Amino acid sequence: MRIGRTIPPAAAPIDLIDLWYGACGLVEPARALARFEGELRQVFRSHYVFTISSGAAALTVTLKALASMSDRTEVILPAYTCFTVPAAVLQAGLEPVLCDIDATTFDFDERQLEQLVSHRTLCVIAHHLFGMPTNIARVRAICETHGGFVVEDAAQAMGVDVEGRPLGTLGDVGVFSLGRGKHVTCGEGGVILTDSARLASAIERQYRGIAAPRPIHTAIAFAKVALMCVCIRPWLYWIPASLPFLRLGETIFPTHIVLRRLSGMHAGLMRRMQLRMQRARGVRMNTASDFRRRLRLGARDGRDYPYLRLPVYAPTLEQKNRLTDDARRRGLGLGRGYPTAVNEIPDIRARFAGQQFPHAARVADHLLTIPTHHWLVDRDKQAIVNHLSGLVRTSCPPRAVSRVEAGKRDRESLSRSTLTMTRDPFEREGA
Repeated sequence: MRIGRTIPPAAAPIDLIDLWYGACGLVEPARALARFEGELRQVFRSHYVFTISSGAAALTVTLKALASMSDRTEVILPAYTCFTVPAAVLQAGLEPVLCDIDATTFDFDERQLEQLVSHRTLCVIAHHLFGMPTNIARVRAICETHGGFVVEDAAQAMGVDVEGRPLGTLGDVGVFSLGRGKHVTCGEGGVILTDSARLASAIERQYRGIAAPRPIHTAIAFAKVALMCVCIRPWLYWIPASLPFLRLGETIFPTHIVLRRLSGMHAGLMRRMQLRMQRARGVRMNTASDFRRRLRLGARDGRDYPYLRLPVYAPTLEQKNRLTDDARRRGLGLGRGYPTAVNEIPDIRARFAGQQFPHAARVADHLLTIPTHHWLVDRDKQAIVNHLSGLVRTSCPPRAVSRVEAGKRDRESLSRSTLTMTRDPFEREGA
């Protein structure tokens, strides 16, 4: 167990003034919710806004609404994405169909997507992984040939713009997460946005049946946010990171997603949303650019983004494990990303028997992430640079390593190593 300064892999600040506004939301929940929803309409220039308990809940409600409008059942999603995405598809009673990805941009494999979209396709879920934009215009053009919807998963991209337009507003409907570790957080929460009156009507029918949180749940949530506000700081983060019952070291596939409306307290915590989004954009873009310069990494597409976490690749799975394990011991905040492609998640692996997604598998084997949040100071950055210098790059290695071979190689390397292999406490991620 590490004791001492420990960098969280993903974090967003909540200040005392935000806690005050959250307390006000406890007292006047209707007013706080109305203010927050009005601000969302203004900032994202969307006509219809729904606030809910999590990003996963937002996606689940959206999919249920789309399903109520059609007899189509297939939902196409990236083969490498947050585990809550396929969980939401299944909870909505729909069939997940996987599409391989581009290992450089995390966007869809365009040729494969064109082959998969059909008259059975209800929608395509296009994510912006780590805040890196997917080409939504291209996805929409493919979907339009068969009348499918585009659901924009902007859970990791709140406040990120492309050519002056906010991500989450480019598809038919967009969903955001307000969970801890996102660009802007209130501890938990989700948002659904759309400009379509028809879609909004279907979402409203689903939303009507969702209960508001009970006061006791809201009070407990406020206490958790206050505790997080303190413990997310690097000089205290070692405490939650060392507590096994928090399961911070696990990427969890949720078998059930709780659907509740957003509380007034959480809405109150988002009172300074615009200011916090602006600060997050500036800090994360500068930090990512600084890391790329120090590590001599090229930009993926010639542009800088305010990455939620900066994704890089290790040459081999063995090196990735060594780098992340040693970083864990030193409290450097490196993460491993999602541990498998979606088709290899143990809970749902049988659904995709025989299907292979080589790019997604390679990303899972080689990807690691660098923190970009505002808690990093220069000595933290330099320690990360020293740890990774010459060992990571922005492009994924061309050869996929089978999991059998990788496991054998890891066991051999560990027998020669003094490092103790444990689950990385920075892996857990929600939608």
